[in-house]
Amino acid sequence: MSVEKKYHFIAFCGSLRKGSYNEMALKAMQLLAPSHITIEQVFYDHVPMYNADVHTELLEQVVPLVQKIAASDGVIFVSPEYNYSVPGGLKNVIDVLSRHPDKPFNEKAVAILGASQGNVGTARMQYHLRQVMVFLNAHVVNKPEIMIANAQHKFDETGNLTDEFIRKQLPLMLESLAALSDRFPPAGK
Repeated sequence: MSVEKKYHFIAFCGSLRKGSYNEMALKAMQLLAPSHITIEQVFYDHVPMYNADVHTELLEQVVPLVQKIAASDGVIFVSPEYNYSVPGGLKNVIDVLSRHPDKPFNEKAVAILGASQGNVGTARMQYHLRQVMVFLNAHVVNKPEIMIANAQHKFDETGNLTDEFIRKQLPLMLESLAALSDRFPPAGK
């Protein structure tokens, strides 16, 4: 009898607002995850703005995040689109983490999705975040792409995802991320 491999993913929500559509999407992903996959949301609102003059001091503040990423099987970004791009807070934490000598995103499997009230979901943000991940030598899941457009109509008043198509896509994305992470396993696994 074979034992099913377990996967543990770290997730960043690009919106720092409590009750955002992206936090709701992340919670839906956690609830709909196959039994062999766990998703841990990490918080980064304590990370100050990147400044090369004080960058060595910032490293101590991000060590726990670096360690969580290194130990994880992959990273998930669930983010809105601000001004056609990646929200500043999320971009900042990526910039700070990328300066750590351990380079936590190097060879890491990554999934990107997002929700917005607009008609194109988070297509432009996802494209920009993919470009950032290319520079950091991360590997991004290509399919399925999940861009939750008109998010105000996809969640109920208690924050539950009601769109059946997206509910089916979330576990597929997690399985794709697991398969990608098998190609680029974390050190020591």
